[in-house]
Amino acid sequence: MATATTSSDNVEAEPIGQGTIRIYNTLTRTKEPFETVEPGRVGMYLCGPTVYREAHIGHMVGPVIFDTIKRYLTYSGYQVTWVVNITDVDDKLIAESNRRSISMFQIATEMTADYLANLKGFGVDQIDFLPRATDNMEAIIDFIQRLIDGGYAYVSQGDVFFDVTRDPEYGRLSNRSAASQQGEGGEAAGRKRSPGDFALWKGAKPGEPQWSSPWGAGRPGWHIECSAMSHRYLGQTFDIHGGGLDLVFPHHENELAQSRCCHSRPMARYWVHNGLMRADTQSGKVGGRSEREGGEADGAEPAAAADEAASAKISRSKGAGGLAELIQRHSGERLRFFLLRTHYRSTIVFGEQQLAEAGTALDTFYRLFERTEKLLGESFYQLDAPIRRAELEAPSASASLAAECLAHRQAFLAKMDDDFNTGGAISELFDLARAINRAIDSQGLEGAAGASESQRGELRFALTVLRELAGLLGLFRQPPRAAAGGAGPELKQTLEGVMQLLIRLRGEVRQRKDYATADAIRHGLQELGITLQDGPAGTDWRLEAGSSS
Repeated sequence: MATATTSSDNVEAEPIGQGTIRIYNTLTRTKEPFETVEPGRVGMYLCGPTVYREAHIGHMVGPVIFDTIKRYLTYSGYQVTWVVNITDVDDKLIAESNRRSISMFQIATEMTADYLANLKGFGVDQIDFLPRATDNMEAIIDFIQRLIDGGYAYVSQGDVFFDVTRDPEYGRLSNRSAASQQGEGGEAAGRKRSPGDFALWKGAKPGEPQWSSPWGAGRPGWHIECSAMSHRYLGQTFDIHGGGLDLVFPHHENELAQSRCCHSRPMARYWVHNGLMRADTQSGKVGGRSEREGGEADGAEPAAAADEAASAKISRSKGAGGLAELIQRHSGERLRFFLLRTHYRSTIVFGEQQLAEAGTALDTFYRLFERTEKLLGESFYQLDAPIRRAELEAPSASASLAAECLAHRQAFLAKMDDDFNTGGAISELFDLARAINRAIDSQGLEGAAGASESQRGELRFALTVLRELAGLLGLFRQPPRAAAGGAGPELKQTLEGVMQLLIRLRGEVRQRKDYATADAIRHGLQELGITLQDGPAGTDWRLEAGSSS
């Protein structure tokens, strides 16, 4: 046996991925080697939702991507702290409160619960902290005061504004100059020193939620909330700041400016932005610059890309609704797979056809798992896969299937090292599945003689590699029926009995050469989401993922 191991419990050891992982940084518009602020540790912040209405699938893009990034960095030996904020005080929340005639806090509580349920449905369970803005008011106020004391912000008639002219690097992230900013109009415009200044604190209006501050009662602006919460949980400079491409300006530009001026150091080392989602019925060409496997072209101007993406993205204002029915109909695993099958910087085109294609692709793996369970007598989902990058015990390299699996494993890791290319990594999973199926066929493992002990060991190793790599993407963690909340054991037993009866009857009519009746049975079952599979060992059946059972 050839063995490779690592000490996964020693967080002080250098991560296995150190020096090999490269990340595209929006700030520099280049891919850079991943080097952390503190060796072996990663601080990661993702801008979360403003919880004023139900989440839509566009809100799951970032969490699924960064959940996968954390899984991969942890697998590579890093100790990762991931923070996702909840914006529970904002103009949109106040407007929704007035529309529904209930308190802003009640709306925020309801919609936060909806968001958390959707995260669970998509398999996002790696978040360490989910701070709410209203729970961090003291930290927000303190942050604003530091900016005032440093001369970067000023008080104007109960409001506090950030002075963009005091930050010589303002606009670097989005490639916009401070002089080119028009700023918000409205009644606040007359209280600003320059049009591009933005609010850190908004003076209270009658009937609005408010908190006491040194500048009078009011509430925080949107941008300052994230600066304060990321500082509280991750420190003055952390490693990865993430969010959708539409947040580059103004949100992330303003966050960066506030934090840099407050602490006299960079806020984050790497600014990582995922592409957005658009419906397939919208006008516009699919397959442009941002659609390529590598996402946004290296060196592209993020401001222009963000403007284009924001104009086409799926959003609540364009009718996007809740996710419970979508998860029930397609399963969280299918939806997660759909989001990960392209590079995270690419635009995702959403529609029923695309979801159906994702389901068909997943069936390739589900069929393989059922096939190998019969050969090995054990479930793919019970295999004990490595959780660290070098924890792998392989059969002799001379075994052809094992050698092929190791090659696909190396290619998978190389693609994930290259800016977390999940789309390329998934292609390696398909190649690995094809290699396993090909080995079963070429070696006749389903024949009467069955598989030898060495063949079984090699097959088990190949499946273990597949489970290891798929787990990094958060896929195939439990059987599809269980993931979709399938039927109870008694009903499943009854269904199994009914299916065996139908398979036997179909076999009898085929022996009588009554192929029309046999085809009618097969087609009727297909309409119910049940597929019959004829093989050397007989006929088996499977319930397609997403079908009710």
